Amino acid sequence: MRLSKLVRAVRGCEMVYGSPWERDIEQLSTDSRTVRQGALFFCLVGKNADGHSYAADAVKYGAVAVVVERKLDIAVPQLLVKDTRLALALIASVFYGEPSERLKVVGITGTNGKTTTAHMLASIFEASGKKTGLIGTLGVRYADKYFPADLTTPDPIPLQKTLSEMVAAGVQYVVMEVSAHALYYKKTAGVRFAACIFTNATQDHLDFFGDMQTYKEAKGELFLSSVCPIAVLNGDDPFGRELGKRREREQETKSEWGVKTCYYALQTPADAFAIITDESMDGTECVLNIDDGLCRVSLALAGRHNVYNALAAAVCAVEMQIDAERIAAGLMRLKRVNGRLERAGEYRGARIFVDFAHTPDGLKQSLQTLRVHCKGRLICLFGCGGNRDKEKRPLMGEVAAKYCDFAILTSDNPRYEDPLDILSEIERGYRRFSMRYVVVPERKKAMEYAIESLRTGDILLVAGKGGEDYQEIMGIKYPFNDHDIITEIVEEQRVLTKR
Repeated sequence: MRLSKLVRAVRGCEMVYGSPWERDIEQLSTDSRTVRQGALFFCLVGKNADGHSYAADAVKYGAVAVVVERKLDIAVPQLLVKDTRLALALIASVFYGEPSERLKVVGITGTNGKTTTAHMLASIFEASGKKTGLIGTLGVRYADKYFPADLTTPDPIPLQKTLSEMVAAGVQYVVMEVSAHALYYKKTAGVRFAACIFTNATQDHLDFFGDMQTYKEAKGELFLSSVCPIAVLNGDDPFGRELGKRREREQETKSEWGVKTCYYALQTPADAFAIITDESMDGTECVLNIDDGLCRVSLALAGRHNVYNALAAAVCAVEMQIDAERIAAGLMRLKRVNGRLERAGEYRGARIFVDFAHTPDGLKQSLQTLRVHCKGRLICLFGCGGNRDKEKRPLMGEVAAKYCDFAILTSDNPRYEDPLDILSEIERGYRRFSMRYVVVPERKKAMEYAIESLRTGDILLVAGKGGEDYQEIMGIKYPFNDHDIITEIVEEQRVLTKR
């Protein structure tokens, strides 16, 4: 594609060493080590590295132009912009043919519930006969293809490439999880959204954002009227209501056409709510009321938090002209979401569940759901990730101490931290409310200990990693999946019991 066409995607830019601009760009790159002949190189500024330092290398390897935030002493055309990350997102969209213009893309953000809500909405679209793509924590899925995910929201180049491939495969609707980090780094600036969903905002990622307000503000970028024509907001979450008020103020000043805000809730008045008629560990029976239209649903997923997720998906579907019958069919056909309060096995009359809960609120929601159906002891095995928000570690300990009968504290993804240091911070919170716990640093041994101790009626929640297929230790990702390890341990114990 011609460089001159790509340049037009960025407003307010300046062309430095302006000729020749009529040259073909064969590749977009942010890593000088991957540059090929004919590349356009973006000098991204990060916390630990500055891409401007590698521009000369990129030119040596074949870059024919660079995008910069300051002029460099290199003899190739330079596109001078205020923000190379924003420029990257906009140019990547144009380079791949602006694929989101030919798709109906729904973005979902929030601390908890993004993945489940995304799978629910994708299931609704599929039940409606729509060819659907899914992008999120559990990977990329479309047209019988699946690719694992390194990030919840891909970087702009792979994101736009994926969207273009979805268009080529005949995909019509795309459901995409949008993380706060992605919004902070403007990864989705080149995506045209048809609608966006907000699930909730509770403590997470303060290691990066510093405070809750900054974290929330990053999520709020997705709901600007210029970005999101239809906003589906959790009316029971204070920040959800605040986002709605901001959109109202925007409308008063801009009067944009086609902009709508909808609320869903279980505790406060809203455009959509649900009446729960029956709950069990096998699922939830409920009636969804969306603008006085009723939809009876049998969810295969347990917990009130999944009723919130179903409401969010259903409201969005209604706004995108999907009828109640198809919504109910889509919600009911979804039997499981990998690693999201997923039944992982049984042993000695006890049930074992795996869940991704890795925040204080997420862990609380999962334990509260299981408590209602627990006839014995509620046991929780969990840890906290290394090199991440340290403030939530004692809070996770407090939640476990309050809502379970016994806990096994163990490693999650320690990354570059000493697991014992992480565990001591969790203990600090746990000990404020209970002393009923043990520390077993090695995760598999902790799972063996937990399973061997189970009795009839107990429930064991293995929390924190969900469907992850690795454990990250000192920069190395070792194969590790909680569900698979549980299955292995249970089978070993049954064999030993028969001997």
